[in-house]
Amino acid sequence: MVEKQALATAGKGDFSPLAKQPPRKGIWTTLLALVTALSILAFFHQQPLAAPRRPSISSKTSKEQWSWNDVTPSADLAWEKCYNGKFDCARLEVPMDWLEPTSHKRVQLGVIRLAAKSKSKDLSPVFVNPGGPGGSGVQFLREVGHFIQTIVGDNHDIISWDPRGVGVSTPRVECWGSYQKRRLWSLQETPVVDERPGLEYDAYSRAVAYTGACEAAMEHTGLLHHLGTPSHARDMLEILNKTGYKKLRYWGFSYGTVLGGIFAGMFPDKVERLVSDGEFSSSRYGHTQKNGVLFSRHANLGTPTFKNTGNCDYHDWFKLDHTQFLVDTDKILDAFDIACHKVGREKCALWAESPQAIQDRRVSLLEELKMSPVIIPAWTRLSGPELPEVITYSKLQRLMQTVLYNPQKMLLPMARIYEALERGDGLPYWDMVREVTEEGQEPADSCSLGETPATMPQETGAEIDAFPAIMCSDFEKVTDTPAEFSAYIKRLLGTSRWAGAVNLYFRVLCLGKTVRPKWEFDQATIGGETAHPILFIGNMADNVTPLQSAFNNSARFPGSVVLRQNSYGHCSLAAASTCTARHIRAYFQQGILPPAGTECDPDYGLLDLPERGQAVAEDDLASAVFRLSQEANIPRGFA
Repeated sequence: MVEKQALATAGKGDFSPLAKQPPRKGIWTTLLALVTALSILAFFHQQPLAAPRRPSISSKTSKEQWSWNDVTPSADLAWEKCYNGKFDCARLEVPMDWLEPTSHKRVQLGVIRLAAKSKSKDLSPVFVNPGGPGGSGVQFLREVGHFIQTIVGDNHDIISWDPRGVGVSTPRVECWGSYQKRRLWSLQETPVVDERPGLEYDAYSRAVAYTGACEAAMEHTGLLHHLGTPSHARDMLEILNKTGYKKLRYWGFSYGTVLGGIFAGMFPDKVERLVSDGEFSSSRYGHTQKNGVLFSRHANLGTPTFKNTGNCDYHDWFKLDHTQFLVDTDKILDAFDIACHKVGREKCALWAESPQAIQDRRVSLLEELKMSPVIIPAWTRLSGPELPEVITYSKLQRLMQTVLYNPQKMLLPMARIYEALERGDGLPYWDMVREVTEEGQEPADSCSLGETPATMPQETGAEIDAFPAIMCSDFEKVTDTPAEFSAYIKRLLGTSRWAGAVNLYFRVLCLGKTVRPKWEFDQATIGGETAHPILFIGNMADNVTPLQSAFNNSARFPGSVVLRQNSYGHCSLAAASTCTARHIRAYFQQGILPPAGTECDPDYGLLDLPERGQAVAEDDLASAVFRLSQEANIPRGFA
């Protein structure tokens, strides 16, 4: 299982004339200031759906000298203490090509483990994947692994990894080779396409340019031919095998549900526990087996008759028709309008005399920004901005796109931003951008001229170039003409009034791709009976993975159950629910599924989070699930 966009971080160009300019102090200082100031905003302006890159652990800001570069890759899991002794780390060497393994084409996977606190039972470790695609399991586990361990039971080791092409797993998908080139390309980002007519054609051309640059940059590695989800599933099986355990326990979020579903379809006898949380609707995998490796078969499998109400067709992921992913998105803002009116003016800054009047305020502001962006003069505060900041329709929409992933946490601050912008005050917007950016600091050398080769491990929340490289490997080749692409955007807007245009990256990033995965598949079967039944979890209003997807996918796996969480946002951890956490713990500890039709309410309403400092939990489980909801950062390259 969004989501932070890869499109904003790609492209190709020769910037050598800049590098040859005489280093006059005034020009150089101004250039660095421009790139630095705009790179802060790029988190939301260009990449609202990707976790920002983090500094390497071996950087000067760290007290620890340990580095992933110092870990010798091995065909076994050679664990060593890392991150101040709190975790175990290893670099596992696996074939780049699982279909035809060779000794010279290899991938090194960065794997991390949080050891069990209790040894009361000898249980298989719980594997976790935070989604993306392209999200870093290493960083996710470092940030919230202890909370996940409390929920599933502290008698489990918790294991995650950076998938091939991502972060500390090498080679990485690296389309630029330096931070400077990446930033200079990002400054040319196209606005959200419904800001004004004709922008969809700019977005189309930019995507084709990015694809060409990335394929050329990565050609020498050969990795782009081996990034489809089946390769990732086979990697996960290899990690499991090297632990010495025979069956998988797994909790996948967002795109991690695609990975989990494919694993279950490929290796059904290996499933001991599998939680699929934040469900993308899946397609059909047809496969045969040769020398112990699963191959797809290219057969016309016909149209399956699984339950489908039309909310999210079963083949949307693999057919790259993601318009139905947004069918529940507008429900979140509709619920906000109602809740804002209910809690009153003192709590909700966008309050009005009715929910419809609140919606009218939102619409009016967005339309006003298209004509008259709000300007923050330079040095309005001592902290900046160093240059004038222009807050446009596109910037606000990209920020809202991020807010919808965790609305319980972020909608009230967003209401204050809207109200301030109505008055021409952009500082609350600036504050939120800075706050989120500081939570995931860019590396100190983000303006450096130094290189970032694909062979160098890089700690990151999400490998933003890996997002399209992995996603598009699962899809059929995109051959849209500009006119067909424009029609696709109209379908997006018809599905979601509030977020359709800003979510076009699902398809646009695959335009122009010529490199196809060697491990091919077409409508292959995900489904069948697993060794232990699967637990699917879906929110009643998820901004990118509709609830219906959980039911569609559950219908493919006999004995599986869907747990509905009555909350808003992406995945169950968008809102704390002790009820959901108890069911997850019972599933991992005793193998008990909730009864069919089970629903869990969140611990707090949409706009009812406790103030900072207030008591938020009665026991360890409630505390862990609350902190997980507040601190987890689901990579939003895809979701």
